[in-house]
Order: sequence, then C-alpha cells, then structure tokens
Amino acid sequence: MAEKYVPRLKTLYSEKISKELMQEFSYSSVMQIPKVDKIVVSMGMGEALVNKKLLDAAIKELGQITGQKTVKTKARLSIANFKVREGQEIGAKVTLRGARMYEFLDRLLNVALPRVKDFRGVNPNAFDGHGNYSLGITEQIIFPEIDYDKIEKISGLNVAIVTTAPTDQEARSLLKRLGMPFKR
Repeated sequence: MAEKYVPRLKTLYSEKISKELMQEFSYSSVMQIPKVDKIVVSMGMGEALVNKKLLDAAIKELGQITGQKTVKTKARLSIANFKVREGQEIGAKVTLRGARMYEFLDRLLNVALPRVKDFRGVNPNAFDGHGNYSLGITEQIIFPEIDYDKIEKISGLNVAIVTTAPTDQEARSLLKRLGMPFKR
C-alpha cells in the first residue's frame, strides 16, 4: 500500500506551528488553534465582455496555477456605465481546500512572491477584521506554471486566505509562522 502524500506546510503546521500558537495565545483546547480553512483565487476580466477569448485564456491560466478546475463567475448586477448586464460571465475563481490549498500556499510564499519585481513584503494591514487575509497580485506571470510566450494578456488575480482565527492578531501570527513575508 502506497503512503499518502502530505504537503510540507501541513506537516510544519501540525508538528510545530500549532504548538507555538497554543503557547502564544494560551488556548484551553486544541480546537481553538487557528488554521487555514480555504484559499479563494479569483480573476476579474472586465475586457471579457468584448473579447470572449480573454476569459477562456484566464480560466486556462488559473487552472494551471492552482491545479484545479476553474469556475466562471457571472455579474450579479447590471451596471450601465461599464456596459455589464446581469448574468454575463466576467471572471473566474477557484476555491482550494486540503492538500491542494497547502501546496498552493507553499508555492505562493516560496516561489511566486519572491519573483515579484521590487518586492518588499505584503501589506500587514490587509486583514478583514475576522482573521481573513486578502492579497492582490498584479501579474499572473510570477507563477512558474505560466509560459510567458503563450499568455493572451497580463492580468492580475486576487488571493483570499480564509482562516478560522477569530481576530486579525491571531491570523497574522499564523500566517507569519507559515512564512508570509509581511512588510516591517
């Protein structure tokens, strides 16, 4: 019987980080220790209204980056100024959980973010008040899975890291221990 693969960050979390968090915040139960719940990677393609090929390319690239099937997102409201009608496909998203989530987070922190030009760290104040962190990436080409010659258009993507932490301070401590390079 083959052994089941466990991502590097997950073993680091279970063996070291969870114990450190337990001591730092003096939790009474191991169930109180914050952990990463899911990661949502999304891409908005406003130009997809004019050129449908851009949305298909974005979906393909998001699938390559995350290693999971991408879902098209539709406009919830009609906005006349942007020529958007309700129900039009204007973006793509992927929700990552489990092993794929830890693998993506590992690649984001250790491979992709160091490839950003003039990188000085991520904003330490991008928490939402409930322990979730949002990160905007301006170019999808920082991921090694994307072939620079085959991209349709350079576009950005949003990464939302959802944690079970009740406060931003606990979530910041968790992400810092996982290797998130916050600005000083």
